[in-house]
Amino acid sequence: MERTSNGGMLYHEVQEANLCAVHCVNTVLQGPFFSEFDLAAVAADLDGKERQVMLEGAATGNFAAGDFFSEESHNVSLGGDFSIQVLQKALEVWDLQVIPLNCPDAEPAQIDPELENAFICHLHDHWFCIRKVGGEWYNFDSLLAAPQHLSKFYLSAFLDSLKGSGWSIFIVKGNFPQECPMSSSSEASNAFGQWLSPEDAERILKETSSTRSSSSTVNYRSSDNVDQQRPYQALSSDEVRTFSEMEDDDLKAAIAASLLDASAAGANLGAVGTTSQREETGKQK
Repeated sequence: MERTSNGGMLYHEVQEANLCAVHCVNTVLQGPFFSEFDLAAVAADLDGKERQVMLEGAATGNFAAGDFFSEESHNVSLGGDFSIQVLQKALEVWDLQVIPLNCPDAEPAQIDPELENAFICHLHDHWFCIRKVGGEWYNFDSLLAAPQHLSKFYLSAFLDSLKGSGWSIFIVKGNFPQECPMSSSSEASNAFGQWLSPEDAERILKETSSTRSSSSTVNYRSSDNVDQQRPYQALSSDEVRTFSEMEDDDLKAAIAASLLDASAAGANLGAVGTTSQREETGKQK
């Protein structure tokens, strides 16, 4: 059950190193409840239990445990990416359950995601959460400078877009923490978290979008690998705001068309850039 917490303030963590799983868990809980060391401890505990199971299986002759013991952790990679099991165990501390959106028990959420309170999204080595706070939906991706507001009409299309791009999506169910002590209105107890009002979050995103627009096209397209993982980044803040105000049946079609147009524009820019480089090389010769 979602409750209004911390006076309607939004808790957001900006990407630090490879700690997106930490950021994801904390934004689900709306406070700096976990550190990377906490999740590493959870991962180590899970590894120990898994090794014990494997050892018991080896004792019965079902398989050789040696191969398992020679491998690295199954729950945290050398790059710092944690498994879904680690996130599940961490959230279980708060009596929250994490279930796949594509499982039979999640059918109501598939039909109407607005009924839920939080989603966890994962692709490759990136985690982020979509959370309802004060009755409003926000994208708490740590790669964003601030939480991005999502209308209930855009929420469904956004989730469909993520699923179509290969993201794994999980629902978080249970009684979420109601309050988290704040050190101040803008700073959290770690170096990468902060509480923001919805108005401040919107202002920060506008400023970030404006700064990005003033940068060169080459620099903007230099992080194509990130853009591929985050399809919603093809939408400008103005487009997101426009879609958030739409309440008709054409919403998904409009968003899909915008995403396709943005993708085509990116491909054309890449082709133009390649051609220009070839022409310049030819002149130098």
